[in-house]
Amino acid sequence: MGGFRPTVARTNAPNITQSYSALSQVIRESGLLARTPWFYGALFGGLVVALVAAGFGFWLLGDSWFQLLIAGALGIIFTQFAFLAHEAAHRQVFASGPRNDLAGRLLATLFVGMSYQWWMRKHTRHHANPNRVGKDPDIEFDTISFTEESAAEQRGFIAWITRRQGYLFFPLLTLEGLNLHVTSVRGLFARGRVEGRALELALIAVRFAAYLGVVFWFLPLGMAFAFLGVQLAVFGVYMGASFAPNHKGMPIVPRDAKLDFFSKQVRTSRNISGGWWASALMGGLNYQVEHHLFPSMPRPHLARAREIVMEHCRTMDVPYTETTLVRSYGIVIRYLNRVGLAARDPFDCPMVDRFRRV
Repeated sequence: MGGFRPTVARTNAPNITQSYSALSQVIRESGLLARTPWFYGALFGGLVVALVAAGFGFWLLGDSWFQLLIAGALGIIFTQFAFLAHEAAHRQVFASGPRNDLAGRLLATLFVGMSYQWWMRKHTRHHANPNRVGKDPDIEFDTISFTEESAAEQRGFIAWITRRQGYLFFPLLTLEGLNLHVTSVRGLFARGRVEGRALELALIAVRFAAYLGVVFWFLPLGMAFAFLGVQLAVFGVYMGASFAPNHKGMPIVPRDAKLDFFSKQVRTSRNISGGWWASALMGGLNYQVEHHLFPSMPRPHLARAREIVMEHCRTMDVPYTETTLVRSYGIVIRYLNRVGLAARDPFDCPMVDRFRRV
């Protein structure tokens, strides 16, 4: 997909900006920004029960390859805890900022094993400039190229991957769980001031010491490594498969483009249809348009906000994108393959290359 053209809409920026203020007022007056402690309390309690049940199953199975089922279940449970930490980071859980930070930090470090502060820095930059070249960390090169310019810069084995990155996207996600853990911890060793550095390192160390200690104490060495491999693979695929549909394949915003907040967030975001089951599966990320417009909105209110935002977009003639989960994956794969073509060797013969890959 080529560069994003900010002049597509027929309405001008001042009118859209003023209309967003009116939309925000409707959202507030509808009570959709009010906190829902009952929902998050029940969700956290349910996840804790699931975690305890997985631990009990681990103990019952003992030295058995059926333990890999428990590993897969833990990958799902840890991802759900990550969704909850993400919501706390956005101030969706509590009215108090410090309470959200405390909850998010404990969830991210003790339950998931990732740095909360690293996630906050990265994700805040993404929300400020989604899909904007040079400003959104989520489209920076990291094995996968999200822009043609990045793809054209790759050489050697990485270029080989880039040319096929759409097809390799989901297989590569099996390594994303390990990558997230390593990258987030590395971020805590960055130069300069890192808020909560010592506390987060201590909590992550406690988490991994307890988790790895149990796994390697109760399971044979080979089975223990297989257990960790499956858990990390499921975690990586689940995380990547939940976040990728939201922006990948949507317009890329040039560095120097000037866009109002409303257009920037709506035009670069994609919703996933499915209602309550999609919301439960993706931690509310299926309502990506509404989440970007109102980041502090609790998950239970996003469905109602969707109806209001869709009507507002129709009125302002701003494109609102929504599709099914399966179709979104098809869009992402085709987009990544199209971008990856920029890494093709210009001296390759297309016919020879076609037969080479058969």
